[in-house]
Amino acid sequence: MLSPVDFITDLLNPDLAFLPKALAVAVMSSLVCGIVGSYVVLRGMAFIGDAVAHAVFPGLAVAFVLQGSLVLGGAIAGVCTAILVAVFAQNRRLKEDSIIGVFFVAAFALGIVIISRAPGYAGSLQQFLFGSITGIPDEDVLVVAVTGLILMTVAFLLHKEFVLVTLDREMARAAGLPVFALDLALYVLVAVAIVISIQTIGNLLVLALLITPAAAARLLTDRLPVMVLLAPLIGAVSALVGLYLSWSLDLPVGGMIVLVATAVFLLAWFFAPRHGLVMRRVRRRGARESAVATP
Repeated sequence: MLSPVDFITDLLNPDLAFLPKALAVAVMSSLVCGIVGSYVVLRGMAFIGDAVAHAVFPGLAVAFVLQGSLVLGGAIAGVCTAILVAVFAQNRRLKEDSIIGVFFVAAFALGIVIISRAPGYAGSLQQFLFGSITGIPDEDVLVVAVTGLILMTVAFLLHKEFVLVTLDREMARAAGLPVFALDLALYVLVAVAIVISIQTIGNLLVLALLITPAAAARLLTDRLPVMVLLAPLIGAVSALVGLYLSWSLDLPVGGMIVLVATAVFLLAWFFAPRHGLVMRRVRRRGARESAVATP
């Protein structure tokens, strides 16, 4: 296994130029997904995150066939599908999750059909599903950086509105907030955050980058501002450690990033200061001992 020093040496090696690009995209994606994922976890929207990962696939497929930008293609497909879901979900005859199931699975099926017409179908499909650290073009690094900065700015500007809609939709409506527009904005943020993460971590695992760091942060703090800061930090550290382990052990980078993030979540589940399983048991035991000692 490579030492951290050897890993840094490889990052600086001009012959391994794809490695720092992969690290940059992985860390930037993790930061964005951590922030957006905080709202997703608070609203219980994990299914939406999974569905959006399917929705961006036809855009990725079209961009691949046309040899265009995967980020741009996936973003267009994800945003269009998100708009369709937000519009159709206004009909309360069907619940939102039913609408999501219809459109996002159909979008994924369309992507499969499109990419099957491209040369090298099997290899390109594997790249989309599981990610590829060697296939990130230089221009996509810049696109991810700019897009990520825009997403984080939007999330910061709409933070209070997102929180109010999350906590009480009816109160948000009574306060005059455009709930539909805020729902649509969050869907778009989720879609674009997923798109910029897919090249490194893959379509099948990208949901973990959106949910797992935010879920771990939720266990570690009761304060939403702290959670929004902690989740991207957990994601970025997971990306760095995951890429290091992947490169050292010759293992899939997406899988290692997810496993590192999951390990952090499990540590939080057991040892979080207030909500960890171990600490809850310690407090209950202390309470019982105190009750017995009281005359």
